[in-house]
Amino acid sequence: MRDDIDLPNGPAASRDDAADGADGDVNADTAATSAGANRELEEQRDRYLRLAAEYDNYRKRSIKERQEAGARAQGELVKSLIDSLDDLMRVTAQDPDTVDAKTIHQGIEVVSKKLMKALASNGLELIDPVNETFDPALPEAVSTEPARSPEDEHLVSQVVRQGYRHEGQRLRPAAVVVKQWNG
Repeated sequence: MRDDIDLPNGPAASRDDAADGADGDVNADTAATSAGANRELEEQRDRYLRLAAEYDNYRKRSIKERQEAGARAQGELVKSLIDSLDDLMRVTAQDPDTVDAKTIHQGIEVVSKKLMKALASNGLELIDPVNETFDPALPEAVSTEPARSPEDEHLVSQVVRQGYRHEGQRLRPAAVVVKQWNG
């Protein structure tokens, strides 16, 4: 028998078998790594989808809660105005032939005060700049009138249309008459 011939069970065959075994181990490792990566990718995808669904539910819940809170606040405001509305309806239900104008005026005045009290308890404030220096950023000047002295220049003399603020936010500026010194 010759030593230089490699038989299938000889030294060359054992080297090939070892190489095939190493390739098999590498393929097995690659397959295991790939399966692990796929599993981790699937877990990350699942986690992402769950977080996206949670966020969507949170967003919808927040919108619903804000709407409900707004509706409750509006309901409370309307509830505080009902008494004033009832009083106004009683005043307007009076027969004008049997009630004098002074009585009607007093009734409307009472309703007005009650209405302002209800609105003030809900955060409404009147803007009354009379005898204050005119600031063009706050009220609107609709007219001027002569000032009696230079010290009165740019003072607000009267309010033509009331201004309102709610919780510090201006709802409507006051329309005012401003004094102007003509020398």
